[in-house]
Amino acid sequence: MNSSDQKIIKLTKEAISQWANNQSEVVALTLKQTLLAIDDDKIIFPPTYADIGYNIDTLSDGTKIATIDSVGSQANRIEPIFMHTPYSELVPQINMKLGLNTRSIFETAHRIADAVAMSCPKLAVQITAAFASLAKGDAMKMCALAPTSLLFGVWDSRGGASQQKRPRILRSIVRAWDVEQIYSAAQFNSVSKSLNEETLSELKEHAKKSKKKLSASGFADAPATFRKVSTNAAKYLAEFKEGTINLDRRVLGGVLVHGKIERTTTINLVALRSLCGKNDQETTQIREYILGLTLLAATADLELYFREGCLLRYKDEDSWRVVPRRGELVNLTGIDQAVLLDYTKEAVKPIKNIWSKDTLFDFDVKKAKELIKDSEEESGE
Repeated sequence: MNSSDQKIIKLTKEAISQWANNQSEVVALTLKQTLLAIDDDKIIFPPTYADIGYNIDTLSDGTKIATIDSVGSQANRIEPIFMHTPYSELVPQINMKLGLNTRSIFETAHRIADAVAMSCPKLAVQITAAFASLAKGDAMKMCALAPTSLLFGVWDSRGGASQQKRPRILRSIVRAWDVEQIYSAAQFNSVSKSLNEETLSELKEHAKKSKKKLSASGFADAPATFRKVSTNAAKYLAEFKEGTINLDRRVLGGVLVHGKIERTTTINLVALRSLCGKNDQETTQIREYILGLTLLAATADLELYFREGCLLRYKDEDSWRVVPRRGELVNLTGIDQAVLLDYTKEAVKPIKNIWSKDTLFDFDVKKAKELIKDSEEESGE
């Protein structure tokens, strides 16, 4: 099929409402975005994980694919957009007072099920009630309390009796294709050599008694050639292997990207349509509202500064597809944040009426201790 023959659907409010309902034959929406390194050398730094370093998979043809930003990390980067206008008007704002600091629920790693949220007594009551309703098939309380927890997924695993686990409706990941791992080395030269011999000897003696290395305090030269690993991993990841340098222990220096850097986003409409209310009217309200939020989150331009050495930008080649239950994918055009904002502002109205008037909740260390105790009992530790 030629590109000119491909079917095209334009995004409309009517289409959004249809996708939210069971009669739709569409099971997902997908978005592909090409990202670019800001430097011509195309060297970027993926996240590192304990002992394994970068998460790089090798395909059967030898192609190496690096995870640049994981699904969980992407969710935690997207969710805070709902703290700011114009998105903040569309969701309840829950803030937790933690001593001298106040944090938004959108800044917690596990959303409404986060241990910090569950350690706020008044908030915990509402969370427990929302999860209990969700366990009975009614998502309205959760929708009115913490809608982004339905959007990005949530698991009632911390002190909750329901143990409800909701899948992500929005899933996003960034990968780099056809990469080549490179390494780094550094040498720290201390000016302590300028100290007189007596003073330097005294420092060495003190370090020896303290069972410390002078280099750890900056009083001795320190090479940085091999990366640190856990004690257990060190048995298998020795610095030298069969008389040669073990590359798996070298300090990581990023990856050289020969192929594309792609951000892939999926909106799972089957997961969306599993959300229900007490009746058909509430069910429609929940689904249309959550889908409006999901589309806004998917189309929001993020700052692509993932970590030191990994600042990216958009190539401006967004490719949206509509995925039917059967048949070929269809191109989706007309993605307009203004249309999505108008749609979601209408969709939130009936739900906004039941938002909690409370927006600030106090953290209670006694409640936190109870959660720790319950967790220890459940795990048998």
